Amino acid sequence: MSLESRITVLAQSIAADIKVLKAAQGNLDALNTTAKASLVAAINEVLQLAQAAGSSSGAAINDASVSAGSTFSSSKITTLMADLKNQILGGASSAYDTLLEIEAKLGSDDTALANLLIAVGNRLSFTDAQSLTAAQQLQACTNLGIGDPTTDFLAAYTAAKS
Repeated sequence: MSLESRITVLAQSIAADIKVLKAAQGNLDALNTTAKASLVAAINEVLQLAQAAGSSSGAAINDASVSAGSTFSSSKITTLMADLKNQILGGASSAYDTLLEIEAKLGSDDTALANLLIAVGNRLSFTDAQSLTAAQQLQACTNLGIGDPTTDFLAAYTAAKS
């Protein structure tokens, strides 16, 4: 069975469970909001509460902590972006801190370029059809965060809801 088929079976099983849950939980009186006439009214009530907790735009500036009800200042965001840039560069000297400089270095070193081309040739392509062994498929899926492509999702879902 293909990964697509396995995911389809899982989606159908989840959809059946959602239908049951919607039927069981469809009572708007169960909302923990004052507005119970509609979901839109309940959501608007939550939005008004969030706006009252922050500013009129709904989000207060709070550089001290991460929160769904606030945002960082532009100064804090700029600092975090600079920190991220430094982490990405990893202390690279100014001679190699742009793609143009890296290209120039690779262009002048045939050994490095040959090794890079070999490494690129061993990569998963998004544009070309490739024949991969089972081990290569597993490694590619693992690297993409998909995991084992032969996983029986329905069995995992069924076991989890038991």
